[in-house]
Amino acid sequence: MTVSATSVDLRGTAGVYRRLLVAGFRRQWRYKLAMFAGLFTNCVFGFVRAAVMVAAIDATGGFGGYDAGSIGAYVWISQGLLGALQFMAAELELAERIRTGDIAVDFLRPVDVQLGNLASDLGRALCTLIPRGIPSLLVGALTFGLALPSTPESYLLGLFSVVLAAAISFLSLFVLTTVGFWVVETRGLRTLYQTCGPFLAGLFVPVHVFPDWLRAIAGCTPFPSMLQVPVDVLSGRVAGWDAAHLVGTQIFWLLVVLALGRVLLAAGRRRLEVQGG
Repeated sequence: MTVSATSVDLRGTAGVYRRLLVAGFRRQWRYKLAMFAGLFTNCVFGFVRAAVMVAAIDATGGFGGYDAGSIGAYVWISQGLLGALQFMAAELELAERIRTGDIAVDFLRPVDVQLGNLASDLGRALCTLIPRGIPSLLVGALTFGLALPSTPESYLLGLFSVVLAAAISFLSLFVLTTVGFWVVETRGLRTLYQTCGPFLAGLFVPVHVFPDWLRAIAGCTPFPSMLQVPVDVLSGRVAGWDAAHLVGTQIFWLLVVLALGRVLLAAGRRRLEVQGG
């Protein structure tokens, strides 16, 4: 029985990206103290957010279809996912390599720049869920009594949704980073991303309580797929085919930002070659 060269190449390529994922995990694991500090911050803001949301429900009798248990799940799952997402950092190490021109070395390597960095970041995101994400959810469950799904299908689909959310978050930031091929300073764009991204993603209040016009604007961006969608699926607020539809929306945005990043990276490479000779 012979094995085709294509299958061998595919296995070799998959092994490279698997090692990059593991390397990203190990690299993040070195910052254990920082991650535990992030857990403390998550819990503090989680208590504040949960108290405000529960007070709003008690005062209005309803809050976008949430009750005390479901709003608690929304708050604590979203807090637990913050470490995996790239809202607050809003800059990749790749940005400095683009500014200095060192990205030219990356183009010469046999690993795709976009996919290689994605694999490494997924390892980082997975690592943050252990000391920050899961403990945050446990704290919320012990203090607020979260309403969570009872079927394993919801958890499996929710975990898949979390992976998609982390990938969309990184790829969106990758698109922002590649703008550095054309502009000298991207701090203004990063500030806009840090301000609008978390809000449209549903971090401060659920997207479901937005006015119709604002919810329509949010739906035209990938931001809800980074936070609101995985929270809805993992908490069981949306289940069955409705949850599958939301995950399908995530896959759509994943393909969109992936394709946009590849187009900008290719155009930036051509610009770099023209400038560098």
